[in-house]
Amino acid sequence: MEALTRVTDIVKRLKETRLNALRHPTEFFDFHRISRPADVNQAVSRISYNTRYFSANYMFIVAILGVYALLTSPLLLFSLAFLTGGFAAINKFAPDPVQVGDHVITQKSLYTGLFVIGIPLLWLSSPFMTFFWLVGASSCLILGHACLIEPGIESEYTSIQESV
Repeated sequence: MEALTRVTDIVKRLKETRLNALRHPTEFFDFHRISRPADVNQAVSRISYNTRYFSANYMFIVAILGVYALLTSPLLLFSLAFLTGGFAAINKFAPDPVQVGDHVITQKSLYTGLFVIGIPLLWLSSPFMTFFWLVGASSCLILGHACLIEPGIESEYTSIQESV
């Protein structure tokens, strides 16, 4: 129960800090501001400004892509659920050794069994491929958007605000 309250507190803090910084979709998808940068310096300055300005939107995109990656990889989803469910079940139902016939089953042996089954299952579900797909897809989307969207008028005043 304590873990549940801790998770809800973290979600509330995330909502207060990051979700309030989400930019409106009409501003994020403003196709009137799309243009090709003239040179590399302009592209770098756009990326620098837009990644700060749209950071909450970009984190939301990464989260959506992460959920998509998990949902389209059922073996990865199953193996993660198996491992986390196994940890939770062992901690909740088997904190003390249990005598079964002549054998004593300890928490250590249950964890060993969970690892012997769970780690190869996790390896077969290719979490590294999913992670690198997530990094590649999100970086292509984020860098492409940040490079192509012209900064708004408010970007002209950021250097003034930073110097004050």
